[in-house]
Amino acid sequence: MVTRWAVRAARAFDGERFLPGGATVLVEGDRVVGVEAAAFRPADDVPVTEVPGTLLPGLVDCHVHLVSSGAFPGTPGSLEWAGTAAAAAVDEVITGSLRAQVVAGVTSVRDLGDVAYRVLDHRGREGEGLPRVVASGPPITIPLGHCWFLGGDVDPDEAGALHRAVVERAGRGVDLVKVMASGGFLTPGSDQLGAQFDVVPLRRMAEAAHAAGLRVVAHAHSVIGAEVALDAGVDGLEHFTCMAEGATDPPVALLDRVAAAGVTVCPTLGNDASRFPPVSAMPPHVLEMLERIGITDRDEHLARAAANSVKLRDHGIRVVSGLDAGAMPAKPHGHLWRSIAELVRGGWPVDEALATATSVAAEDCGVDAGRLAAGRLADLLVVDGDVAADVTALGRPTSVWVGGVAVDLPQS
Repeated sequence: MVTRWAVRAARAFDGERFLPGGATVLVEGDRVVGVEAAAFRPADDVPVTEVPGTLLPGLVDCHVHLVSSGAFPGTPGSLEWAGTAAAAAVDEVITGSLRAQVVAGVTSVRDLGDVAYRVLDHRGREGEGLPRVVASGPPITIPLGHCWFLGGDVDPDEAGALHRAVVERAGRGVDLVKVMASGGFLTPGSDQLGAQFDVVPLRRMAEAAHAAGLRVVAHAHSVIGAEVALDAGVDGLEHFTCMAEGATDPPVALLDRVAAAGVTVCPTLGNDASRFPPVSAMPPHVLEMLERIGITDRDEHLARAAANSVKLRDHGIRVVSGLDAGAMPAKPHGHLWRSIAELVRGGWPVDEALATATSVAAEDCGVDAGRLAAGRLADLLVVDGDVAADVTALGRPTSVWVGGVAVDLPQS
């Protein structure tokens, strides 16, 4: 017999808006079966948990790397390490990453940086109280291109290579395809300001993915990389930092194109400043790139990136939140709340910023969650405080449920 229970809070956010007076959410099995006013009294045989703070849907992180714990590049637990590590060791890191996410209130993740398709084996662990997983498999890149060490490198000049890469992923059962349209900071020698693929082969790859029923998201740090990805017909742009010589601001014409194409952008905002390595420890290729694009002050650059995110909103671009968790020490798993806080810092209304990591994110990932609504998966989060007044309250979870399964949170 399936038990019905309820959780009641004086403050609630339903995935789109804050509910005046809070809410009583009724759960049966793994689904929400009703959302009522906080004053609602269910039948006497329905246990009700009264919670302080704010009740909202579990968060959805749209850009994670589960095979990496966020260790310093090249050390155990880093993305580079994952490329040569034993499968059992990678699996252990994946489980740890999922655990770090869920205890922070992240109940769904979209993995965009796998190795040997290990993450695919970790889908369906919601019964263990771990996040539901959407996975791309290894990202497609060029030889020695960004994240080549994850095993997804193909020669775009080899006839049929990109098509075969898509067919392989579809055969493995991935949920979407990730491609590296530009270089990246974590890969010395890759071209962060250029494009890794020409338009024609990239378009053929996107068409093959779409024919297989798979969406395509493109890593794009550079303006030209984003333009090529748009010309190729991708469905999403990751990072969208719009880097060019001496500039990191999105051109208006590019914003217009993204909006007109209906492409989703995940700006991967948010960092734990305490985990940034000192400048003296940064790799020379990173320092060189920062100089080329004109970044002289880290904090000023991060504030500018947050402010630029409002331009996406003002252009009507669909925005989802993802931290790039696991990619580096400053982006640990379970810190998605920092991405939302950066949007608010940049000028987004709190409810719209929250939607990028709940209702909008869930829809973009194809996950039937992200809302407090009857029929949706009972992925729920309670945090300590009034999120409407203090968005950093998201970093203080007190209760989490994945599909109605309560998560055992660490004692503070």
